[in-house]
Amino acid sequence: MGFKCGIVGLPNVGKSTLFNALTKTAAAQAANYPFCTIEPNIGEVAVPEPRLTTLAQIAGSKEIIPARMNFVDIAGLVRGASKGEGLGNQFLGNIRECDAVLYVTRCFVNEDITHVEGRIDPLADLETVETELMLADLESLEKRIPSLEKKTKQSDKDAKLSLELCLEAKKLLDEGKPARLFIPPKEDQKAYDMLQLLTAKPVLFVCNVDEASAATGNEFSAKVETYAKAHNAKAVVICAQMEAELAALKDEEAQEYLEAAGLDEPGLNKLIRNGYSLLGLQTYFTVGPKEARAWTIHQGWTAPKSAGVIHGDFEKGFIRAETINYEDYVAFKGENGAKEAGKMRLEGKEYIVKDGDVMHFRFNS
Repeated sequence: MGFKCGIVGLPNVGKSTLFNALTKTAAAQAANYPFCTIEPNIGEVAVPEPRLTTLAQIAGSKEIIPARMNFVDIAGLVRGASKGEGLGNQFLGNIRECDAVLYVTRCFVNEDITHVEGRIDPLADLETVETELMLADLESLEKRIPSLEKKTKQSDKDAKLSLELCLEAKKLLDEGKPARLFIPPKEDQKAYDMLQLLTAKPVLFVCNVDEASAATGNEFSAKVETYAKAHNAKAVVICAQMEAELAALKDEEAQEYLEAAGLDEPGLNKLIRNGYSLLGLQTYFTVGPKEARAWTIHQGWTAPKSAGVIHGDFEKGFIRAETINYEDYVAFKGENGAKEAGKMRLEGKEYIVKDGDVMHFRFNS
């Protein structure tokens, strides 16, 4: 399952530096000029999961395999991108292919790094980016609606639903509001997602601060956090430059660096976990002597569907799932101890898998 979070923002706000730190590579060229990232760089990262290490230690697993997700470094948007300014059409297309969007805002002052609009104002930056995405969505809807209206007159039920959803989204966009504020009925969510509206995607606001503000944030990041809260979203404070330097250090050196900065863990860990949560994802585990592995599923998935991420045959031939709560697995020192304590449950096809479940699937091949 490949889940993509697109890293979006104006030029020179730290997107490529953040991407480099995330992937621990220099795959994205970080340079002090607009459009240094022309093609979207995609990096796969491990989701930080301390529970997995604990499970592996208890089971004596030879290998640890974490869950993974993808981050896409998308070149900087500028005012007029929706009309093709600054390679805008190409960049907007790259965003459309992502499942969620991370808005990186510049929350630091550095005269050596040019700001494309000549000022440090993260809320204005957000407004510029969001406006361009909303204008692109409006253009997309205005092209689509006439065709749907014709099909609706021919009693096309699918077209009727799509038209209704388009009109709901357009109403918000006409008011200067993003399409994600419209919450369709659960049964219509898939059809709404099929519209591929840029501003319908879930968002996380990333405040890129200077190193001195990495632990506490600053006046700029405080404004973004207030803005995010008002828009029912989350904000993460991170120093991209520091994270890039941390990524190049050995574990002991990195820990000393973190402690000196007043941090208990890298900001990237928070960012990845928030991105994971933003996509509505959760983790279950399979554990044994050979490997301890984290599997990614959507929240609300049943046991058979969750088994299917391991192999399609697991879902087709599902019989039952032997399930142990993570806390019980740890408290009773593994599968055998949990069994003896009566903590292993046999769950059927209707069971909704919970985050942290340790599972073993029985199926007909």
